[in-house]
Amino acid sequence: MTSEAPLAATLDVKRWWPAPMLPESDGRQLTLLFVLVVLCCLASLSVIGALAASRAADGWRSQLVGSATVVVRASERESADAAAARATEALAGVKGVTEARALERDKAEALIKPYLGPDPLPADLPVPRLVAVELDRKAPADAAALQAALKTAGVDATVDDHSLWTRQITAAGAVARWAASGLFVMILAAAAALIAFATRQGLATGHELVTVLHLAGATDAFVARQFQARFGRMAFFAGLWGGVLAAAAAAALKLSSGGQTIAALLPVAWTDLLAPLPCPFIAALIAAVTARLTAQGVLGRMP
Repeated sequence: MTSEAPLAATLDVKRWWPAPMLPESDGRQLTLLFVLVVLCCLASLSVIGALAASRAADGWRSQLVGSATVVVRASERESADAAAARATEALAGVKGVTEARALERDKAEALIKPYLGPDPLPADLPVPRLVAVELDRKAPADAAALQAALKTAGVDATVDDHSLWTRQITAAGAVARWAASGLFVMILAAAAALIAFATRQGLATGHELVTVLHLAGATDAFVARQFQARFGRMAFFAGLWGGVLAAAAAAALKLSSGGQTIAALLPVAWTDLLAPLPCPFIAALIAAVTARLTAQGVLGRMP
């Protein structure tokens, strides 16, 4: 009589773990993931750029609002230095002025030298004197008050309160913010269109599988949820990696620029690196909603 060895009790995890309803990802899914990472990185960079551009515009505007420049022209009865001294004294007493100081002749010549060439200027050239005026940032004096004080003191001078530059900088900051916002919306629209295309392709490729699921009693909403879950999960990781890459690029820009020109034009703050934090959730939401709506629309037209 032969004895049979007892069968070893083995646990097959794959047997009990539910298999995915949709086919496993292939090379096309990796390509889609790569494109989504790039789009999420660009979207995050646009947000960081908008924050930095807005900060730069606000900084330049605050500097211009808090100062004014007065061009003093000397008369025949007094020297340019004396006229600048009288202008400084008159402006210092105006309410809303914190400081007024006359610039030396060499500084005034340095400002006009680019327009007259590198040759030395004649000693008798009537170079206007400049008076730099620092204004109270909470209650600054306006150009009319400064001009009235100069007129009362009998000084021939012109006040430049930088209002033209302030308006231009304000407009440039608004354009930068609107451009970044428009770029952000366009990138989100491109990502949504990409997800919609991938969903249609997935339904076209798996038409037979969808038919089998329908015969088994699956509803269109059930099939749509499968695409919603897949592309939502993919977009979440794409947003995560894209945000990390954008934050790393912004950090590298801040560390490498130091105090150079790029830092003045685009002053990235360390807090700006937190801007990509919502990116994974926004990307997942857009992908999930787009995939579900697209799948339901395609399934509704299937025979």
